[in-house]
Amino acid sequence: METNYYKGNKNVLMLTTLAFFITFVVWFNMAPLMSTLKSTFGLTNDEVTILAVANVALTIPARVLIGMLVDKFGPRKVYSGLLIILSIPCFTFALSNSFIQLMISRMFLAIIGAGFVVGIRLVSEWFPPKHVGFAEGIYGGWGNFGSAAAAMVLPTLAIIFGGEDGWRYAIGLTGLISLIYGIIFSRIVNDTPEGIEYKRPKKSGALEVTSYKDMIGLIIMTLPVYGILGFLTYRLGWQLNFISDGVAYIVIAALLGLLILNIRKIIDVNKKALKKGIPEKEKYSFKQVAILDFAYFCTFGSELAVVSMLPLFFEQTFTLSIAQAGLIASSFAFMNLMSRPGGGWLSDKFGRKKTLSILMLGLAMGYFAMAQIGSSWPIWLAVVITMCCSFFVQAGEGAVYAMVPLVKKKVTGQVAGMVGAYGNIGATIFLTIFSFVSPKAFFITIACSAIVCFLCTLFLKEPDMEAIVEQTFEKDNEENAVKVVS
Repeated sequence: METNYYKGNKNVLMLTTLAFFITFVVWFNMAPLMSTLKSTFGLTNDEVTILAVANVALTIPARVLIGMLVDKFGPRKVYSGLLIILSIPCFTFALSNSFIQLMISRMFLAIIGAGFVVGIRLVSEWFPPKHVGFAEGIYGGWGNFGSAAAAMVLPTLAIIFGGEDGWRYAIGLTGLISLIYGIIFSRIVNDTPEGIEYKRPKKSGALEVTSYKDMIGLIIMTLPVYGILGFLTYRLGWQLNFISDGVAYIVIAALLGLLILNIRKIIDVNKKALKKGIPEKEKYSFKQVAILDFAYFCTFGSELAVVSMLPLFFEQTFTLSIAQAGLIASSFAFMNLMSRPGGGWLSDKFGRKKTLSILMLGLAMGYFAMAQIGSSWPIWLAVVITMCCSFFVQAGEGAVYAMVPLVKKKVTGQVAGMVGAYGNIGATIFLTIFSFVSPKAFFITIACSAIVCFLCTLFLKEPDMEAIVEQTFEKDNEENAVKVVS
């Protein structure tokens, strides 16, 4: 039964989900108006691609950084700060008069995509461990719907505002909503329920680990974050010729420098505690984080990639109109409303490890089935297969974040940030692969990665709920801890 400690948690869940929803509306407010932007500014196809790259580039490191900030300063300050501060580049994007202004505004707006990480820590503070999966699923699934809402509403708003500047007012309105809600959020949401202490890591700047082997693992898992930024630099420089070779080399050198500094920070944050020895109750396995990174790489990474290519795939395979193909493809994203909470609920009900393993296997089978879709298929069957696959993809995302808050309470933000970053890394890698292969090979590639991930999930350790409750209430008396477990 729910205890008095978590009184008001449903209100906090609603308010936090709305914050996430707004961040995704702002983050995705460009895509539905791209044809208008292309016409207004006379953009080339390469410039459209550059804007798309700019819209995701800083999201990856931002998720890691925001995870650190939320663990140190608390989710209320960080979420409200994101909503308020990043309304500024939203306004500048709406007021832009050149491609350069659009691109710079978009690069900063990419940071708002990291808002998702903040809510993971906040929701986990307000729900007991045995119910946190379903709560995180609602937060993730319904907040994610902000991207679909932007696609549905913003073109209509641009028409209602009318004139050549209708798109400016529509995008500016999303910035105004973000600004106002950021102020509201800072005033009415608390980091934790009354009586529960907000636990912070002893040191900031890098994830605290509990063994030398885990420290090496953390360094290895940090490499792809910088590697993908190097790849995006390569695209902007040598592929799209947006920046000169000299600038590209400077950026690559800067990334290498930051990587070295990050590795030094990881060592500095952990070496003293590791040398002294970590108390048994403080220990956790970084292996858990690495496997969840890969699971989100396969789930959310494949979702972003597939949503990007699915409309054209249906249009060409079944000779549909753009509108028909877009409507059918949107079913993949709409499943988020049910599937992600469903994955969280299944995790609460049947166990985190078992649920994630089964869903990863189902995800692999779903993509193998999608690889078989052809023009001879009845279109209704293709839609059914697509929706079934999307259930496993998004339920898998829910199962991943049902486990993230249970790895180690005081570093939940950093774990969520790294896992979230790997979702974006997965999307970039899968879309790059798609540019070289057929849709069938693309789906098979994702399915094979999911099979590997399924095998990895067999090495996960089921979270110890009683130990997690003790960590949450370690300054309270034993009676309180028992109360929350019941």
